[in-house]
Amino acid sequence: MLDFTEDQIKRYSRHIILSEVGGRGQKKINDAKVFMVGAGGIGAPVGYYLVAAGVGKLGIVDSDTVELSNLQRQIAHSTDSVGAYKTESAKKTFEGLNPDVEVVTYNERLSSENIMDLIKDYDIVVDGSDNFPTRYLVNDACVLSNKPLSSGAVFRFDGQATTIIPHEGHCYRCLFESPPPPGMVPSCQEAGVLGVLPGLIGLIQATEVLKLIIGKGDLLENYLLIYNALEMSFRKVKVPRNPNCPVCGEKPTITELIDYDEFCQMRF
Repeated sequence: MLDFTEDQIKRYSRHIILSEVGGRGQKKINDAKVFMVGAGGIGAPVGYYLVAAGVGKLGIVDSDTVELSNLQRQIAHSTDSVGAYKTESAKKTFEGLNPDVEVVTYNERLSSENIMDLIKDYDIVVDGSDNFPTRYLVNDACVLSNKPLSSGAVFRFDGQATTIIPHEGHCYRCLFESPPPPGMVPSCQEAGVLGVLPGLIGLIQATEVLKLIIGKGDLLENYLLIYNALEMSFRKVKVPRNPNCPVCGEKPTITELIDYDEFCQMRF
């Protein structure tokens, strides 16, 4: 018999009455451990809804502090949070929403030296980072450690999301083999981003994570979902696994993590 408290039955009742979730699915959610890269525009809504759903443990890594310019889109933070670590601000918000969830914070910069140790005890990784070096680092670490990965990104009015199941479907390098040269792609700080856009992409990623946990529905495995806010359009693009991919292909050339800060200074 599933072990739920009376409060948990009330809190998760709308899940439990869904035949696709039920008590067993909710128990899987309660037992799941998810690692989140970034507590910003994408990470905030991902974390909010995973915590609301009752994910048992949520790890958050981010070395940044909250700035006033973040509050246009980063809904885990408030005006009172300005100057605080984003991880600690998000932890306070998430624990206020659902105190049953264990929120673990890592106030550090993700690197090739610490990422494998950080993700080793988690079931699923969610990447909401805002730069290419981190995206490639997270992808490679997940492939090498065989961790499922939800990857999302936003830029101006455009967003994208995909789900990566290592060695079964595509990885991020099957889409984009190498990071762009420095300066080729402007940051959100330079180009701007519609405030609601990270929320939408984050919710798509949270949905994918929950489906993955309960084992229901069709994932964005081998697909890239592309959204344009101005057109209010979605496109779902087929992305097959690349047998020549340098990290997940048949003869991988990347077998250990790269120092991507240095890597991205190279010319391609």
